[in-house]
Order: sequence, then C-alpha cells, then structure tokens
Amino acid sequence: MRYQHKYRNFFLKRGRSFVYAWQGILSLFGHEPNAKIHLSVAVLVVAAGFVFGINSTEWCLVALCIGGVFMAEAFNTAIEKLCDKVSPGQDPLIKIAKDVAAGAVLLFVFGAVTVGLIVFLPKIIALF
Repeated sequence: MRYQHKYRNFFLKRGRSFVYAWQGILSLFGHEPNAKIHLSVAVLVVAAGFVFGINSTEWCLVALCIGGVFMAEAFNTAIEKLCDKVSPGQDPLIKIAKDVAAGAVLLFVFGAVTVGLIVFLPKIIALF
C-alpha cells in the first residue's frame, strides 16, 4: 500500500508540472507580442504546407523550425523576466544578457526562414 501512495504522488507531481508548463505557454502567447507574431507566421506556414502539399521530410523540418522558434522565444522571455526582476534599473551586464537572448531568437528565425525558402521557394517558382 505504501508503494502505491508513492507512485500516486509521483504521477500527481508530474501532472502538476504539465499544468505549470501550460500556464507558461499561455502566458507566452497571451502576453508577449513577438510570440504572437511567431504564432501567426507559424499558422501561415502550416497553411502553406497544406496548400503546397509538402512531403513528410519537409513537414519535419518545418515543425522543428516552428518549435525551435517558439522555444527560443520562450527562453528569451524567461531571461528577460528574470533580468527585470533581479535588476529593475539600468545595468550594462543585464542589457548584454537580454540583447544576447533576443539575438538568439533572431538567429534561429534566420535559420527557420532559410529552411522555409528551401522548402517553399521551388514550389512557388513552379507555379509560374
């Protein structure tokens, strides 16, 4: 009986961690303007994927890029919020940390756009 209680608590804690993660996702897309922009672009890219009939490998690349951009934006937001909490005033090191985190998102977006061009540009050219 004691072991069942131990496993029950384990699964309850895992369940709570999913709830907290969903709260974070909802906060990201509910309050961060850049995340909303990324989400809008992702919806357009997925729609384009259906319109152009991309293959499974291309879907994998697109999905990884979308997930990566969302992940980078989430890390950037977390870093910015933490920096704002620990140093509400101007601090040159905090500025660097926030700028580098934002730059990381931009770098990933550049990579995602490159993948998008590789996947979609030939299909768009084929229309003409």
